[in-house]
Amino acid sequence: MVIINAVIHTLEEACPLIPNGYLRFEATTITAIGAMTDYQPVPDETVWDAQGRSLYPGFVDAHTHLGLFGDSLTFEGDDGNEDTDPITPQLRAIDAINPLDGYFAEAVAAGVTTVITGPGSANPIAGQLAAIKTYGRRIDKMIVKAPVGIKMALGENPKSTYNDKEQMPVTRMATAALIRETLAKAQRYYQERCRYEQDPDNEDEPEPDSKSEALLPLFRKEIPAHFHVHRADDIFTAIRIAKEFELEYVLVHATDAYLVCEELLEETPRGILSGPILTDRSKPELCHQSPKAPGILSAAGIPTAIITDHPETPVPYLLLCAAVAVREGMDREAALRAVTITPARIVGIHDRVGSLTVGKDADIVVYDGDPLDITQRPLAVFMNGIAVKNAICDNV
Repeated sequence: MVIINAVIHTLEEACPLIPNGYLRFEATTITAIGAMTDYQPVPDETVWDAQGRSLYPGFVDAHTHLGLFGDSLTFEGDDGNEDTDPITPQLRAIDAINPLDGYFAEAVAAGVTTVITGPGSANPIAGQLAAIKTYGRRIDKMIVKAPVGIKMALGENPKSTYNDKEQMPVTRMATAALIRETLAKAQRYYQERCRYEQDPDNEDEPEPDSKSEALLPLFRKEIPAHFHVHRADDIFTAIRIAKEFELEYVLVHATDAYLVCEELLEETPRGILSGPILTDRSKPELCHQSPKAPGILSAAGIPTAIITDHPETPVPYLLLCAAVAVREGMDREAALRAVTITPARIVGIHDRVGSLTVGKDADIVVYDGDPLDITQRPLAVFMNGIAVKNAICDNV
């Protein structure tokens, strides 16, 4: 199929805007994109004339719990926190995601085509995150990358969870200590496994250890640690731990980050997943929460994505969060990038999603207006080349 006569917002630095262009995709992949002056028809392909409408890449929400906290359910649908053990890296999000949860359809209708979802923040080490598409009925067919990260948490949430159980950790010191102990054990396991794989005739294979095994992708630099943090001191504890074990890392929420931009510029996080900003200050560590934060961080040069933390803010309101960030001072293009290519890069799935370019998934959102205008809705949404929402013409 080819879409012609479209305003194409590629979100690629080299060519962010094609004022009048075409985009061709075959099966699940974008195969050609360019100006209409370069367009060459292909026999027997479906042609849709966009008539000046705008194309954007599918939107990316880099931190949610979509499918793990059930819509309209309580305990029966609450699969996000295994709070019987503070250290659970072996848990896999894909084993709990319910693709038939109603919010998946609402995400699709809003043009949010990819999300990172996974465990909550009750545990210091909570489990494995997954990057998934929001359209489908079977999670195995929706996966973009799994695991895409290991969820860790500092601050009030682990303290509150285990204080009620009279179990470690009930302080920030204990939370950090548990993470360190687990990483140190996993690091030894990794070293033993490396020695065995290099010389299986003379080295003993390490005893099976599901928790350490789950953390191996961190030490192989295949995925980052995703640290749930709010207060500035927790942010720097996360950085301290990541540096001790030479881990790549992402800061999630990072509510106080905009207050310590200078110090953060001295460090090397993959980026900050900022938000949610459409919530109340429901606990002490959120006292500095501000909708200005994404704009301040982005302007400082820190890679910044905007997130909903669904269900804290429902995933269909991702673009509303971006619009609020623009109202509060964020550059408009930076805000659009904060829900497309920037989160894709931070979490390591930018080879598949986040921008419109040849070789990436055919995830395309069609607008008749500005996606940051809260009165606008997508007219059509293509995911992996399939029209999953269409309010324009019947033959697409």
